[in-house]
Amino acid sequence: MTFPTPLTGVVPPVCTPLTPEREVDVPSLLRLVDFLTEAGVHGLFLLGSTSEAAFLTDAQRSQVVAAVAGHVGDRLPVLAGAIDMTTPRVLDHVAAVTAAGAQAVVVTAPFYARTHPSEIVHHYRRIAAASPVPVIAYDIPAAVHSKLPADLVLGLAGDGVLAGIKDSSGDLAAFREVVAGARAHPGFSVLTGSEVITDAALALGADGAVPGLANVDPHGYVRLYRLCRAGDLEGARAEQERLCALFGMVGVGDPARMGGSSSALGAFKAALHLRGIIDCPVTAEPQVPLSGAEVEQVGKFLAAAGLLGPGPHGR
Repeated sequence: MTFPTPLTGVVPPVCTPLTPEREVDVPSLLRLVDFLTEAGVHGLFLLGSTSEAAFLTDAQRSQVVAAVAGHVGDRLPVLAGAIDMTTPRVLDHVAAVTAAGAQAVVVTAPFYARTHPSEIVHHYRRIAAASPVPVIAYDIPAAVHSKLPADLVLGLAGDGVLAGIKDSSGDLAAFREVVAGARAHPGFSVLTGSEVITDAALALGADGAVPGLANVDPHGYVRLYRLCRAGDLEGARAEQERLCALFGMVGVGDPARMGGSSSALGAFKAALHLRGIIDCPVTAEPQVPLSGAEVEQVGKFLAAAGLLGPGPHGR
């Protein structure tokens, strides 16, 4: 498959199901991929934050990409995160995930060390020069602790270094600046990583969305994308509000005993388990598992959104 430029539509950051022993559960992973594909998503993003990429070993990362790329074939574009602290380590990941079948790589700015914008530019230029596939920037300040400035992103887009950006910053004003500037670069994809302002991002001119909640309700996000593209503002608003209510599940975990990642990723996996898509809802260590009562709360969010049992919103 030729990688589409620009990449458009709903591109879920695919959860990584694990066995109770915390190995990659390949049958559950492929069942999830089929669930997403049948819902009409437009691409798959492996090894992002929702995929628990930071918690997986290098061997597990390659295993995920090889399994999904081999299963999907030419049906959908497959993107893979090549996320690490420094340029040499990212280059190793780029080589591994592209050898496993990824058709594009998604790369953050360097982290751990404090970096200057000039170093970030060098990082992306070096990776693009070595990568056999397109490079998409991943703007996620909560994890990387630096925001990718719009002028930096657009400059690299203009030079053909970057093929797109996944913006998980939550900064809609800065996102608008990138969207507006990207009009001068027709092949450049601007994707929002937000679950709750997808309709607003698309209205601003975004090409698509990469929402973690699309694992749980891909039909809803595909429906939202189509309503936005059709100009049905009322229908899109209603669908977005239903999805916003469903997204409340990420807060079920008790903050006195777990971090936000444990709560959100635990909720997504609990929901997929309750929907019968994955065999085991376990998250990678050292994340804290949800309690039985918290999983019950996830079930209530699913029921309220019409996602348990037969209904208009799901399988």
